[in-house]
Parts: sequence; structure tokens; C-alpha cells
Amino acid sequence: MIREFSQSEFLFILASARWTLLLTVLALLLGGVLGFVVAIARASRLAPVRALAAGWIGMIQGIPVLMLLFLSYYGLSLAGFDMPPVFAASVSMAIYASGYLGEIWRGAIQSVAWQQWEASAALAMSRAQQYRYVVLPQAMRIAVPPTVGFIVQLVKNTSIVSIIGVVELARAGNLINNATFQPFKVFGTVALIYFMICWPISLLARRLEGKLNAGRTG
Repeated sequence: MIREFSQSEFLFILASARWTLLLTVLALLLGGVLGFVVAIARASRLAPVRALAAGWIGMIQGIPVLMLLFLSYYGLSLAGFDMPPVFAASVSMAIYASGYLGEIWRGAIQSVAWQQWEASAALAMSRAQQYRYVVLPQAMRIAVPPTVGFIVQLVKNTSIVSIIGVVELARAGNLINNATFQPFKVFGTVALIYFMICWPISLLARRLEGKLNAGRTG
């Protein structure tokens, strides 16, 4: 029996947004930690460490996120590791995020003028102190716009986890559409919710960028 697209269907789709947000946050937390390590390794003085980090970035960016999802969910299950769909989705999205955040933050770190490195070295700062007090504060200002831009892409890319049964926004929309056969209403609602999530993030990025630039020129 075909149902009408009513308030209950809308609320079901809206409630599914929590999984989209949860997956985004987990991917940012886990992928951010790994991406930071990759970025530091990419800017290392040791050539083997730089090569290893560059290889990781190249591999992750060269593999579709869908393949990472399949490897996390189906591949590990064949190896005897039965991973819940949400956990597999979080791991695959975190790995995906690490490759891109690592490269974004590497570019921000290496964009800091070499004179800043020399000046801090002249003050007898250790490498860790150089990063903490000189390099990273400046790199953060540079990294804000591309990082937030990637977060918007990450929110939208979470739709791919619907393939393994995670009922996030895209999956919820597909389920409701199969029950109502009203694709314009259903997927229009899904698109609107995505917009309501992503647009404030973009506005926040502009605001942060303005504040950071004002602090730098002040």
C-alpha cells in the first residue's frame, strides 16, 4: 500500500540526520588525529618519514571512499572481524578524512615562511616548541577555509554509507520514497536538510576566517 508523505515520514527523515552528523563528527575526530600525524610526518626532516606519509596520502586519495567502505565492512568480515555497520562506516570515513586533512594541513604548515622556522631556531626552541608556539598558530589561520570546505564535502559523502545499511539521511530518503513514490517531496526534503546542515558550516568558516585574518593584521 502506497503511503502519503506526511509529518511522520518527514520526522523519520529528520531523525536520520543524527547519524549523518554522528558519522561526520566521528570521521573528523578520528581522521583529524590521524591526519595531524600524517601532516607532521609529511613535513618531517626525515626523508623516509616524508615518503611514508606521502604514500599514505596518495593511496587514500587514489582509492574511492566506496572501496574503503567495502574493505572495512565486507573485507574484514571475511577475515573474521564482524564489524557493525556504523563502526565500519566510521572507520572508513575516518581513513578517508585522514588522507585529505593530512594534505590540507601539510600545505598549511609548509606555507609558514621559512624565516619563522629560522627565527624560532635561533631562540633555541626545540622542534616541538617551534610547532606549538610559532608554526601551528599561523598554520591554523591558513588551514581554516580548506578544512571547513572539506567538512562540507564530508557531510555529503556520508550518504555513501547507506550501501551497507546505515540509515542516515540518504538511506532514510530512499526508504520513504519506496513507501510513498513521491521522489520530489522526499528527496527535496533530504536535499533541504543537507543544505540546512552544510550552509551554517560554510557561514561559520567565513566568520572564523574573518576573525583569524583580523587577528593577524591587527
